Amino acid sequence: MKPKKNPNAEIGRNSSLYFMIGLTSVLFVTWQSLEVKFYETESEFSEVVQVMDELKEDVPVTEMLRTAPPPPPPSAPDVIEIVEDVEDVEETVIESTESSQETFIEDAIVSIDDVDVGEVEEEVVVPFAIIEYVPVFPGCEDLQTQEERKECFNQKVQEHIKDNFKYPAAALDMHITGRVHVQFVIDSKGRVTSIQKRGPDRLLEEEAVRIIGSLPKVKPGEQRGKPVSVKYSIPINFVMKE
Repeated sequence: MKPKKNPNAEIGRNSSLYFMIGLTSVLFVTWQSLEVKFYETESEFSEVVQVMDELKEDVPVTEMLRTAPPPPPPSAPDVIEIVEDVEDVEETVIESTESSQETFIEDAIVSIDDVDVGEVEEEVVVPFAIIEYVPVFPGCEDLQTQEERKECFNQKVQEHIKDNFKYPAAALDMHITGRVHVQFVIDSKGRVTSIQKRGPDRLLEEEAVRIIGSLPKVKPGEQRGKPVSVKYSIPINFVMKE
């Protein structure tokens, strides 16, 4: 029986030979690439040095000062004469300034009429509750009794606070509330002075001082027939309504 294919046309007949030839070629090329050596090329460069032909330097002109030599010291005399001290010298006597027990000092007598005594008026501050004649607020002049004038003064101060009250905008934004205690003095001229405050926040204290500082001038209070300063205190509530 004859084979169906031509043996000369078989592709895998010499495959082992072709594999060995290819492997040998690859190994040879790899070996040659490892044996190749590269050498750095020398770069040519030149150095330039500038040398000055002449070096010129300006030398400052100096002047030599010639001073005369100092004179020689005086020479000692050949003969030294000894002079006797024949003049009398008066010694200064220093007297003692200390006093003894026998020294008598007269007493200086001063008349009372010769002494100038100045009177210093002491400022008296009387609390509002015990003042003899309370300060009179404008509009309370027609009242006769002191109790009525006290009540009128308190009412007028409260009305002034309500009319001039203005809640600080910054305090509204931060929801700051509280009570500010204010204490001030109505001096002997009827003016508001020495305002003191104490509250939960600086913004509320400043508004309370502004309101009290705008109080009108009043008739000053009197004690024993003389105008005196009167101390007054009042609380101011800062409340935010919903």
